[in-house]
Amino acid sequence: MHFTSERRLDDHVVERRFTLGDIPGILWTPASSTAPTPLIFMGHPGGLDMMYSRLSARARSSVAAGYCAATVELPGSGERPRFADVEAARADLRHAITAGEPVSDDVVDRLVLPLVEKSVPECQATLDALLMLPGICGPVGYSGGVISIGIRLALVEPRIAAALLFAGSFVPRSMFDDARQVTIPLQVLLQWDDEGNDRQMALDLYDAFGSTEKTLHANMGGHTGVPAYEGDAGNRFFDRHLK
Repeated sequence: MHFTSERRLDDHVVERRFTLGDIPGILWTPASSTAPTPLIFMGHPGGLDMMYSRLSARARSSVAAGYCAATVELPGSGERPRFADVEAARADLRHAITAGEPVSDDVVDRLVLPLVEKSVPECQATLDALLMLPGICGPVGYSGGVISIGIRLALVEPRIAAALLFAGSFVPRSMFDDARQVTIPLQVLLQWDDEGNDRQMALDLYDAFGSTEKTLHANMGGHTGVPAYEGDAGNRFFDRHLK
C-alpha cells in the first residue's frame, strides 16, 4: 500500500489517498487516537471523484462515531481501465430504461456479476493491507453498495462482522443463493421511491437473507433522498456489533 497524499480535515479527521497496486482508495482516520479503531469499509457504485462528497460525509460520520473508514475504486470505474463487456451491458441498461422497457436478467448478469467477481478479491486484499496499519483493527463493518458486492463480501470474508447494505442497484438472481447463506447481522437501507430500483426485488432479497438478525429501514423518497438521521442509525448498528 502506497500513500499518495495526506491532509487534515476541519473536523479532526486525517484523509489519506492510497494505491494498492493499480487500485486507488481513500482512508479516513481520527487525527488523534490512542487505541486501535475498528474499520468501516464503504462500498459505492464507482467513480471516487464523482462520489467523493458523499463518501467523505459518510466517512466523517463514521470517524466521529469512533471508527476508521476506507473505500476503493471499483474495477472499470474512475481512471481504471474499462471492461468492454460491462460497458456494453451498461449501454443496454441505459437503452432499456430510456425506452421504458424491462431490464432483462441477461443485462443485469452481464453488468453486475463481473464486478462482483473482480471487486471482492480486491476488497479482501485491501482489508489485508489496511488491517496491518497501526491504529486500525477488526472487526470490520461493510457499509454501502453495490449491494451484490456487499452480499458476496458478507458471505466470504470472515473479518466482516456486520453489514449495512444499500438497496438501489440491480441484483442478479443468482445472488439470491449467496444471500440465503449470509448469517451476519444486517441492516438494509431502502428508498421506497427509488426510480432505478426494483422495489419488489429488494424486498424479496431482504426476505432471502439467512441472517437471524436483520433490519429493514425503508424511507420515502428517491435514490438520493436518504434522510440524514439514517447515518446515526447506521452508527448505532455498528456500535452494537463492532465495539
